[in-house]
Amino acid sequence: MTSINFDFSGKTVLVTGASRGIGFGVARGFAQAGADLHILATNDTVITAAKTLGRETGATVYGHVCDITDRARVGAVMKEFGHIDVLINNAGLERPTPILQADEVVDETFHRIIDTNIMGGFHITREALPHMDKGGKIVITSSIWGQTAVPEMSAYCASKHANIGFMRALAQELGPKGINVNAVCPGWVRTDAAMKSLGHMARISGRGEDELLAEITAAQAVPGLMEPDDMIGAYLFLCSDAAKNITGQTLNVDRGEVMG
Repeated sequence: MTSINFDFSGKTVLVTGASRGIGFGVARGFAQAGADLHILATNDTVITAAKTLGRETGATVYGHVCDITDRARVGAVMKEFGHIDVLINNAGLERPTPILQADEVVDETFHRIIDTNIMGGFHITREALPHMDKGGKIVITSSIWGQTAVPEMSAYCASKHANIGFMRALAQELGPKGINVNAVCPGWVRTDAAMKSLGHMARISGRGEDELLAEITAAQAVPGLMEPDDMIGAYLFLCSDAAKNITGQTLNVDRGEVMG
C-alpha cells in the first residue's frame, strides 16, 4: 500500500466512482490522510467499499448510492453535505463502441458513456459547487486517451477529451472564486475496465492479451502495469496546499507513455 504524507484532517472529500478501481484507490489515499471521506457509486457495492476502507484505514467513510446521470438524485445526495473541500470527479464508463457495427447496443452504449462521463460529471460539479468555498479543489479523472485515441473506443475517447475541455473552462470560471480545477490522465492501470478494454483491443488485432500488454507497457519510459494505489499521490498533491497555484492543468500519470 502506498504511503502518502499529506494531511487532510478536517477536510471533507467526495470521490465519485469509488467502489473499485482508481476511485477506490484514491479514496483509500484520502482516508489514510485523515479526510472526512464520502464515496459515491451507482449501486450498493459502494456501501461495502466504504466499510472496507473504514476497516483498513480506521477512518469514518460514508457511502452514497447515486446514478450521476440522474440530476434529481445527484441533487438529493448533495443536500446531505454542509460543505465540500475536495471533489474528485472520477466516475466513468469505459466500453467499446465500434462505429461500423450495425447494432443498437452500440448506440445505447455510446449514449450511456456520454451521459455518464460528461453529463454525470457536470451534474455532480454543478450540485457540489454551492457547497464549496475559496480554497476548494476539483480534480477530474480523464485518461491518456483524452489526449490520444484508439480504434473502436470513440465514445470513451470523446468523453475523455471533453473532460479536459470542461476542466480548462471551469478553471477559468472558478479561478476568481479561489477554486482550483485540474485533471489527472491515468495510463494503463490494472482495473477491471482497463483489462476489458485490453481484451477487446487484443481481439480486434488478433493478438494475445499478454503479448499486447507487454508491448504497450514496454513502450512506456518506465515499463510495467500500474496499480490503482499508484494514482494516489497525484490526486492528493493536486488537492493539497502544495498545488494552490496549479489550475487548468492535466497531469499524466502513465509512466511516460504520452509526453508533451
